[in-house]
Amino acid sequence: MTTPERRNVQLGLIGLGRMGGNMRDRLRAAGHEVVGYDPRPEVSDVASLADLAGALSAPRVVWVMVPSGEPTRGAVRALRDVLDTGDLVIDGGNSRYTDDAPNAALLDEKGIGYLDVGVSGGIWGKANGYGLMAGGSAEHVERAMPIFDALRPEGPREEGFVHAGPVGAGHFSKMVHNGIEYGLMQAYAEGFELLSAAELVTDVPGVLQAWSRGTVVRSWLLDLLVDALQQDPGLAKLDDYVEDSGEGRWTIEEAIQHAVPLPVISAALFARFASRQDSSPAMRAVAALRQQFGGHAVRTATGPTGTPGEHAGPTSGTGSTQN
Repeated sequence: MTTPERRNVQLGLIGLGRMGGNMRDRLRAAGHEVVGYDPRPEVSDVASLADLAGALSAPRVVWVMVPSGEPTRGAVRALRDVLDTGDLVIDGGNSRYTDDAPNAALLDEKGIGYLDVGVSGGIWGKANGYGLMAGGSAEHVERAMPIFDALRPEGPREEGFVHAGPVGAGHFSKMVHNGIEYGLMQAYAEGFELLSAAELVTDVPGVLQAWSRGTVVRSWLLDLLVDALQQDPGLAKLDDYVEDSGEGRWTIEEAIQHAVPLPVISAALFARFASRQDSSPAMRAVAALRQQFGGHAVRTATGPTGTPGEHAGPTSGTGSTQN
């Protein structure tokens, strides 16, 4: 398949953090004009959203790349005040898909279009391209296609971009993508721990690296784990506290709503919760029960104790643009 012809366009980009800043660089390298706005003046091209709108030629396209929840909803409300009929807003952050229909309806009152786009690629997207999942009308998707073609990886469009469905479908797809990511990461992590626990295996990083070509478990995530072990064998420099950005929770909530079993993704999320406990009240209860019914030996606690939920992650109304 031949690569689609690319034409240069103009784009406003709100949010120039780790991903937004890299996206601006990638788009500019592809020949597109990008006017970026960020509250930090040292990285922003303009001083305000009004200035951003004024710097763009109508009909405008503005991409929002800020943390999910109220920051994104606030940006959409603010854009409604400075944009005009015929303009288009793209939410490329990690918003929950249930925010998309209200955002689209708010903008539609003024004749402004809306797309939701799930973006995957993290800090490597600048060089490698981003996986994109779009939700919205075919008309709006086609209008933004030069932007998508510049951001996605080189090669066939369908291997890095999909028009997943109507408004909300892009963020729903990205939510499921991140849920799967939780499960994959947990499986690799558990395999690493078991290899490390076995005295028989003397080169754990080498085993993981040997899996990186030809095996059925090869993946980019595995490559990243190999890289991390080369920099820090045993990962001794890292704490075992693991956050969650929200999408794993949302995925499980949707699974419950649709009666779809997700045992692997659920277990991966709960493993992250366990990582935040200095000690486990649940496992202390298990130890107490074993002692009570069987007289089994128990260990006396010597470290600090914690309470369930003491280090809670984000609620369903929060999140980030880190992918």
